[in-house]
Parts: sequence; structure tokens; C-alpha cells
Amino acid sequence: MLLKRVGCGILLFMLLLNGSPGIKQAWAEQDLAPGAQAAILYDATSGRILYQKNADKEMLIASLTKIMTAIIAIENGKMNELVTVGPNAAGVEGSSIYLKQGEKIPLSTLLYGLMLRSGNDAAVAIAEHIGGSLEGFVYMMNEKAAYLGMVHTHFVNPHGLDMPGHYSSAWDLAILTAYALKNPIFQEIVKTEVKTVPWPGEKWHRKFYNKNKMLRFYKWADGVKTGYTKKARRTLVSSATKDGHQLITVTLNDGDDWKDSMNMLEYGFNHYDLLPVLVKGQDLLRKEYMTEDDQKFRVVSEITYRYPLTVDERKKITVEPVITYPLHLVEQNRMQVGTARIFLDDQLIGSAPLVVQYTNEPSVWNRWKEMMGYVFFQRWI
Repeated sequence: MLLKRVGCGILLFMLLLNGSPGIKQAWAEQDLAPGAQAAILYDATSGRILYQKNADKEMLIASLTKIMTAIIAIENGKMNELVTVGPNAAGVEGSSIYLKQGEKIPLSTLLYGLMLRSGNDAAVAIAEHIGGSLEGFVYMMNEKAAYLGMVHTHFVNPHGLDMPGHYSSAWDLAILTAYALKNPIFQEIVKTEVKTVPWPGEKWHRKFYNKNKMLRFYKWADGVKTGYTKKARRTLVSSATKDGHQLITVTLNDGDDWKDSMNMLEYGFNHYDLLPVLVKGQDLLRKEYMTEDDQKFRVVSEITYRYPLTVDERKKITVEPVITYPLHLVEQNRMQVGTARIFLDDQLIGSAPLVVQYTNEPSVWNRWKEMMGYVFFQRWI
């Protein structure tokens, strides 16, 4: 949608809030993941794609499947509940944490075995426990995929072994991972390098060593999952957080996945800064209003909206407030009266609710912010 706008913002306030972003040199256009058949660099906060190659191509994904298995289990189970290992789990092929039929294992232990050691037996045990059956759990997986908008994904099993009709895309896996990383339990599991767990019936503890070498290779890495089958070849989802900015990479069928993932992450951190385009409480209309019972109020952003921007892009951001509720009819504080639409170079990239904020005398802090002026400019539609 192309609209004529001028936008609003507070330059100095933004710099003080996040620190000076510094000047970064733009990287030349290049293949950042030459070994991958498909790849993506994805901003976890905004969902912006910073680099992609065949990102929507439907491909085999191997054990990256387990990202979905883990988040469904976390959302639908309790970490301390016991899972009884059935014959299907004990007999599954491939990577294993060596479960035995009849064992009762805490769900939390199985999740660490699933994500650190890529245990296919753990995947089946979790699936049968949470979904009632493999079929029931796979249904939950596909329902979650549809809910998240993963349009190039279909699951057939909870572990990722090659089967007809089991596939996803780099883009879909980035969407899934960004969602899963919002869960603190998932986040804690996938950043763990070594986990020691007690084992029922044994006097000693077991140690799960994470197969994800990115946690050791890359300083800022904090997850998430490796994968391999003969048909899928090497697959990898990585996440890294630097100065509060979290990026996600996905590589599919990539013989040099560690290097390609680090290359994409370096590109992202060197090329983009995650900046607050809108700040919570920011007065977009720069005007004070009054209710029928003489209560003063302003119209402010309900949230802080952050977006990754290059140096050149910062001056291309515009914000357009749209008032959808008559301001003379305002009756209560914090009610939504409109939306701030955010554009980058005339392309809509996001929005933020506009709400009523009752005021008395403006605080010194608010006065100071107003005196600093705006880097972006605004106008009404």
C-alpha cells in the first residue's frame, strides 16, 4: 500500500535508550550460505527476513522436526510429569537416548534428550504421552503449523525420519523457531551445552551433551537444533543474541552449515541494528485533548515497536497515526482509539495500538522528551 506520509519519532531519546547504533559498512550482495540448498536469516523480534535463498522451497528437514515436537510438549505437558516408555519408542531407529520399554521418565528429561541428543525414541515417547498416539500428536503438530502460518510445512512424524509427505521450508522453520524461543523453558533447553539428569533404576546420572556445535563455535549462539538423514543431508537451525538483538538462521541440505550459519549471523549483526521505531507512551499527535468530564488526555503508543534497520533505512521510516474512535467520546483511560501504522520506504511493516493516556500536569521527563524534537514526521490521513 502506497500512501503519502510524513512520520514522527524522537532521535535523541531513541539514541539514549539503546545507545548510539554506530556506523556499519554495508556488505556487498553475495551468497551468504553457498553450501545450502535453502537458507534464511530472520529477525526473531520483527519477523523481518534479512537474507534468504529458496526460503519457501519445501524440503526434507530431518530432526529440525523436533523443534515443533518440543514446543507442543512444553505447552501441553508438565515438566515433572512421568512419561511411560512404550514399545514404539523403545524400538524406533536412528538417534537414541536408549530408552527401555516400561521406564517412567520425567517429561523434562525427555525434552533434554530430544533437543540435545536428538533422541528419536524420546520424540516418540513424548508424542504418545502428549497426543495419546503418534497420529494424535502429528495432528497437533499440523494444527500448530497452520496456526503459525507455516504454509510450506506438513508433518508425518515427531522425529523427522524421512517419510513421504514430511517436509518444511527454511522460512517456515524460522517462523516456528521465533515462536518457540518466546517460551522460557524451550529457550533454556536449547541453549544448554551439557545436562546431567538422574535416571530411574540407576545409581548414576546420565549426561546429555548438546550436538549443536554452534554453542561452542559462535560467541553469541543460544540455540537451537541440528539434523541429518541420508536424504535430507545436514540441516541446522541456529539462534544468536547480541546486545538484545536475536537472529535466527536456517540452512537445509548444507554440507558447510556451521560456517554458513555464522556467516549469516555476522552479516545480520554487522548490517542491522534493532531500533525502537515507536516508544511506549510516545505522544504521536502532540496535542492534549479533554473528555466531556474535563479529564485531560493524550493519544500514545501502547507498545514499543522495534525493527531491524540499516543506517540508510533509518531515514526512510514513517509513522502514520489512524484514529478510529471519536476522541470527544473518550470515557476511560487506556482505551484503544486507533492504530499507528509503520512504513519503511512506503511499505507497511507493522502497527501499534494507540491508546488514551490520562494526564495531569506533564512531567519533567515528558517535557524533556518533547523538547528534544522528532527525527521522523507525521501527519493525519
